[in-house]
Amino acid sequence: MVENDIFRALADPTRRRIFEKLATGGMNASTLREGLAISQPAMSQHLAVLRGAGLVREERQGRFVLYEVDPGGVAAIAGWLERYRAFWPTRVEALRTVLKEMDP
Repeated sequence: MVENDIFRALADPTRRRIFEKLATGGMNASTLREGLAISQPAMSQHLAVLRGAGLVREERQGRFVLYEVDPGGVAAIAGWLERYRAFWPTRVEALRTVLKEMDP
């Protein structure tokens, strides 16, 4: 299931930071490493997991590879969340009703 791959990839705090950095715009792996205490091989592994989950795509520009957020992966996350959006308002309202009934 695609969602499992996405959530597994984003479960790692370093990958979440990388994904958040890429959400501000495309950049190469060296720029992505700035501010992160990880090696180049570790960055490559994290990017491979994010690519495998469909969250990041790459484009070669000369001798550099530019990474950016893949809109398809973001759409998959949004689609998964959309299924639960209608669920919460009714649950919160039910909780509110129970709490009012408990109020003396």
